[in-house]
Amino acid sequence: MKKKWTLEKTEILFKKPFFDLIFQAQKEHRKNFNPNTIQISTLLSIKTGSCPEDCKYCPQSARYKTGLKKEPLLALEQIISAAKKAKSSGSSRFCMGAAWKNPKEKDIPYLEKIIKKIKEMGMETCMTLGTLNNSQAKKLADAGLDFYNHNLDTSENFYSSIITTRTYQERLNTLDKVRNAGMKICSGGIIGLGEKIQDRIELLMELSNLSIQPESVPINMLVKIPGTPMEDNQNVEPFDFIRVIAAARIMMPKSYIRLSAGRQNMNDQTQAMCFMAGANSIFYGCKLLTSDNPEEKHDLELFEKLNLYPEYKKQPIFKENKYNSIMQTLKINKDQYYNAAIL
Repeated sequence: MKKKWTLEKTEILFKKPFFDLIFQAQKEHRKNFNPNTIQISTLLSIKTGSCPEDCKYCPQSARYKTGLKKEPLLALEQIISAAKKAKSSGSSRFCMGAAWKNPKEKDIPYLEKIIKKIKEMGMETCMTLGTLNNSQAKKLADAGLDFYNHNLDTSENFYSSIITTRTYQERLNTLDKVRNAGMKICSGGIIGLGEKIQDRIELLMELSNLSIQPESVPINMLVKIPGTPMEDNQNVEPFDFIRVIAAARIMMPKSYIRLSAGRQNMNDQTQAMCFMAGANSIFYGCKLLTSDNPEEKHDLELFEKLNLYPEYKKQPIFKENKYNSIMQTLKINKDQYYNAAIL
């Protein structure tokens, strides 16, 4: 297949004057989406800590002393309770992550049960469980899993500086298995790992040149966790991050570009510029697996300032959980908040 985005073409895009790039991204965004709506997902850690991988940014790796407490797979009742709270707060997609290199066969029936229960609630489902084989991918798809998240993280050239326990090709192979099983792909990367501009260019080029572009592209800003090898990494310049969002929008015009981890360290103006540059999806809730995330109340206030409204897909809008009514009152009981790592 001929690559749509060559290295030369992507480099030219990245070198555009900032406002020209933002203007192009905004035009592309408006061709494919309502610019005043945003897709909202909630992410829950269903199995926390003691991961055998050595991802240098991750507090869940068993190799680093981050003070994170190992927890087993959550009970089905806890997961469903969290999903109900997420739905009532405005999320249309419930995402679940397990700190595994790959799921064991004995875990698949339980995961299938979880997927089916959440689908019965009218929510989209997404999981990130590590490497999958063809049989596991098919079983998850048959259970109704809508999305599978498997980030590329960075460029192939820089990848081995971040992770040595899984190859870049293994990640690409898993994405192929997910696609062949009939699921949608959620795959993106992390900015702030110590990569060069060239690595950001090559990451987006790799994602955009997949046989079918990912339906969801999370762009994360590194959350520097004490105890990980990247706790002292240099901060990402906000305008550099916004540039990545804009380039992703132009290169993957029909994908949902998700403003993901790191929002806790972004001010409202940076987030607004990301939305202007084409980001149209966020993770919503107090935790992203184990990392802090802005409180719902703050997000609601920001959305109201920006006149942003949630994009509901398969979820019916009932009076008791209608997001607009939440936005108008901003009176959310603190008990509605939940910690995705500690329920």
